[in-house]
Amino acid sequence: MRSARLTVQANGITQAVRVAGPPDGVPVLLVHGNVSSSAFWEPLLARLPDTLRVVAPDLRGYGETDTAPVDATRGLDDFADDVAALLDAPGLFRPGARPVVAGHSLGGGVAMRLLVDHPERVAGLLLEAPVSPYGFGGTRDLDGTPTTPDFAGTGAGGANPDFVARLAAGDRSADGPTSPRAVLRAAYVADPASLGDDEDLLLESMLTTATGDDNYPGTAVASPHWPGTAAGPRGVLNALAPAHFRLADELVAAPVKPPVTWVRGDADVIVSDTSLFDLAYLGQLGVVPGWPGPQECPPQPMVGQTRAVLQRYAAAGGTYREVVLPGCGHSPHLERPAEFVAELLALVGENATG
Repeated sequence: MRSARLTVQANGITQAVRVAGPPDGVPVLLVHGNVSSSAFWEPLLARLPDTLRVVAPDLRGYGETDTAPVDATRGLDDFADDVAALLDAPGLFRPGARPVVAGHSLGGGVAMRLLVDHPERVAGLLLEAPVSPYGFGGTRDLDGTPTTPDFAGTGAGGANPDFVARLAAGDRSADGPTSPRAVLRAAYVADPASLGDDEDLLLESMLTTATGDDNYPGTAVASPHWPGTAAGPRGVLNALAPAHFRLADELVAAPVKPPVTWVRGDADVIVSDTSLFDLAYLGQLGVVPGWPGPQECPPQPMVGQTRAVLQRYAAAGGTYREVVLPGCGHSPHLERPAEFVAELLALVGENATG
């Protein structure tokens, strides 16, 4: 399957979109994750059948879509509203299409938000290593109980400033652990050899990330609690923070509940119960000094939280499957593409009428 690039005016911004397959094909919407773009789906497209109509947008501030600001106080709603506007944009899907929506990492949170806001437009949900329905960091229990009143330790304050500077500078080297190439190899996948000939494509995708207060990582505010920062009102990492993104109850209460497939690798170091991007877990390891201990600031049980919410979703009338790929990291569609395609096509097959 080969893709073409289109630009679409939707939700007040110019969005760049990859499209593949016939306009009347079975609709599939792919939503990429943080510090990437729709190019992250390009290796997958080559493995998909021509019977699908695939639409993969660049989210705002990524790829070739406008660098529009992200209002973090709305959680991931800015992204979800942009994507929702594409459902009826001319030339993308057939009228009234109900796509299967696959979301990777941050894109999984966008996909969940899309389901909550437009349940009648989603035929199925494939969550690939998704952010917890309680946001990223700052929560201690399976029910999303906050570690501190202001969810300290979450949001833009946790971003590595050298990594952000290297993104902004377009650093393509592998010099040091904070270079984008090194982060791609170490954090996006468990086995860097799985990147193969696509490594440069994926790196260029990462380097399209718009940096700054309104985009990645966003603004931080001071907190009286360890580690001294909390999520501010602007930017991507703050939009992921639990102070702004918490939709577990809304997901469970959705009046229409399409089937959900949750695909994850058991070697994921980003979305994990022992995430190397969770300041509480890094504090437990001694990497971030001053950690107050597990009673006050335990690591977030990200995987356990997602499972608990999906179990509630099923108990309320929905269905879900959890697919765990051993030895796989944060990007199953890159590392284990055959298994990922099989799960996507199984979900599409349940909803072939679209």
